[in-house]
Amino acid sequence: MKTLLRNRKALTGLVIIAVIVIVAIAAPLLTQYDPAARTGRPHQPPSLDHILGTTRIGQDVFARLIYGARTSLAVGFGAGLLITLVGTALGIISGYRGGKTDEVVSFFTNMVLVVPNLPLLLVLAAFIGQASPVVIALILGATSWAWGARVTRAETLSVKHKDFVKSAEMMGEPQWRIMTFEIFPNVISIVGINFIGSVIFAIITEATLEFLGLGDPRAISWGTMLYNAQKASALSVGAWWDILTPCFALAFLGIGMSLLNFAVDEIANPRLRTGNHLKRWSLLVRSGEGRL
Repeated sequence: MKTLLRNRKALTGLVIIAVIVIVAIAAPLLTQYDPAARTGRPHQPPSLDHILGTTRIGQDVFARLIYGARTSLAVGFGAGLLITLVGTALGIISGYRGGKTDEVVSFFTNMVLVVPNLPLLLVLAAFIGQASPVVIALILGATSWAWGARVTRAETLSVKHKDFVKSAEMMGEPQWRIMTFEIFPNVISIVGINFIGSVIFAIITEATLEFLGLGDPRAISWGTMLYNAQKASALSVGAWWDILTPCFALAFLGIGMSLLNFAVDEIANPRLRTGNHLKRWSLLVRSGEGRL
């Protein structure tokens, strides 16, 4: 954890994510308006009463933004956790057990990887109808685990030949204990990267599905904000605040998660740790210029 906090990218990403989470939790304390109620004139510009303006039907955009963060974060982290759990479990079991188990898991993994993810999600969401955020999270978790399983399997194949794993096998440790307490801790960096990437993917995909009208329009999320703004022709009538607010929120959260993902990747992969080398190089260049 100390290594993570010393990394500037990780620290910046954590601060961004923490701010968004705190604002979402404290939503009732930050606004007096009901996000679903009409509180002003249609498409009222930002003012002291409505700091981010109002929607086409007079709803406060700021209230919808911070309450919508709850839904978008819940879908992102819920789907990301489900994707990571399924992918990690199947990857470790497949890589360690081998044989028929590996063949069966690899078959289904390859089958899911071959099918284009977004078109599959569109078909499933269209078949279900107006999918709620919970249903979208379950669909994402059921269709997006294959990449994590493939990467975790590859890492497990390299770990299972280590001496500590062989020692545990010779001592008669059950396979479930070896996979849980010997292999899993040594693939935790891959699991972390998989989780962060899955959260980013889930949040963006949920917003995409709702923007296309495949979500529940009664739900309050950043995706439905985009859908309602597009349906009300916000840009055409000059109500830029109605559509740009959720866009900037998604971009802000994506930047925070991406910075954290890059930092975890740098810490897990020594080849990417260039910070100290760059400092040494700059010191050498300065000392060389001083001598000249």
